Amino acid sequence: MRLLLSALLCLLTWSAPCTPPPEPMLATTYRAGVVPTDFLVSEKLDGVRARWDGRALWTRGGARIAAPPMFTRRWPAEPMDGELWIARGRFDDVSALARRVGTDAHAWRSVRFMLFDLPDHPGPFADRVVRMQNLVSATHSTHLALIPQQRFDTKAKLDAELARVVALGGEGLMLHRRNALYRSGRSEDLLKYKLHEDAEAQVVAHLPGKGKYEGMMGALQVRTQDGRHFRIGTGFTDAQRASPPPVGAWLTYRYTGLTSTGLPRFARFMRMRHDMPPPDPKR
Repeated sequence: MRLLLSALLCLLTWSAPCTPPPEPMLATTYRAGVVPTDFLVSEKLDGVRARWDGRALWTRGGARIAAPPMFTRRWPAEPMDGELWIARGRFDDVSALARRVGTDAHAWRSVRFMLFDLPDHPGPFADRVVRMQNLVSATHSTHLALIPQQRFDTKAKLDAELARVVALGGEGLMLHRRNALYRSGRSEDLLKYKLHEDAEAQVVAHLPGKGKYEGMMGALQVRTQDGRHFRIGTGFTDAQRASPPPVGAWLTYRYTGLTSTGLPRFARFMRMRHDMPPPDPKR
């Protein structure tokens, strides 16, 4: 339904392209042995991944985002990759805006497109950062900003930055190899560094609660994209237990490593997804 509405929006808006841009560059998980000096580091924002194709904004899944004209006024024709973001802990708010079919200029006033890459730029990431700085400076848009990039010369300093960001309510860090070119798909040149890993799963059943949760949802039976089943019983508010995510819905959960059977360890509900994640066999 979301993609159908996007297609109708394209037909009604003559100036907007009707074909979503190619798949973006996707991160892999940080691993031991990474040399920090090879990377530029930024905060991992809890927003909505979006791509600007020069005329319109798109979600990672290929749905058109109905941002008001004032939001993208004076933006460059150059394709940009970034995150729609309000503030730490405001994911649900920006996600709701990105899913709306109609535009609401007032609701978008607090949103910024946090730029972090240029898909069509032919140079390495370090050069792309310079180009992004120039684009943001020349645009003079209050809704376009560059995610700050830093360098760390030791693992200890990198870990200290991770601890600082998490203490402030952030999700973690993104490491982008300085000499890497932009390539679509999952890449070892872009790493996410978090205290906990996260992934997506689909709800297949509601399991009844016991004790204080009697008469409410106690846990969700979920299925991963590769068909594994497991339960998620923590991370929910009482309101979410009283009105749980419907069967068939997708959610994001966090976990700490895998069990001996390959299932997520200490899985905890994080948030709902409002579109099915694209297939990702390399995740």
